Amino acid sequence: MTLIELPARTPAIVDRVEDVGTDDNIARRLRELGFIQGEQIEIVAAGPLGSEPLLVQIGFTRFALRRSEAARVRLLADGAEVRSVA
Repeated sequence: MTLIELPARTPAIVDRVEDVGTDDNIARRLRELGFIQGEQIEIVAAGPLGSEPLLVQIGFTRFALRRSEAARVRLLADGAEVRSVA
């Protein structure tokens, strides 16, 4: 499942960020920002036109992502344990 398929306000766990082509600067930047394996993620809100941008929360930080950027973020399969953020 990708991040754009995740229903709003449903916590999930990041599996990986997929590169689109060689030297994908967007995927690299997402990893640098904390979109890494094991992190809890949630879509907080979506924009009105085409549901873009998506307001995404990782830990206590929120990011606005285009749908094309969010599509790079792969989530763990359903049923994976979601750890609580303390």
